[in-house]
Amino acid sequence: MGKNRYDVKRGHFENIEGDKLKKLLQETFGDVSEEGDKLIVEDEGAISSLTIWTEGRTGLWVDIKMNPDVDNDTASETISMWNNFLEQATGFTAKERKKRAKKKAKEK
Repeated sequence: MGKNRYDVKRGHFENIEGDKLKKLLQETFGDVSEEGDKLIVEDEGAISSLTIWTEGRTGLWVDIKMNPDVDNDTASETISMWNNFLEQATGFTAKERKKRAKKKAKEK
């Protein structure tokens, strides 16, 4: 999947500022380590590695590498957990994130 930037809904950043983003990651994926201002999850479900950091109050950067060798149930469960996490972190549903991404791609 690689590195992506996700917009954070206006007024929603207060839900992930400070330790709140780390707590959300822990609730969703389990163990989280820190490296500077980045949060890291490793070997969780279909995720090989996940690095997350914020950009000001409007953006969430994600660098994710998936494990293609997991079974379909694990992959589906991980995708569901990932989408749920992103919705809670950004304030946008998967459908809204897709629509915003398409709009940004057209602007380029």
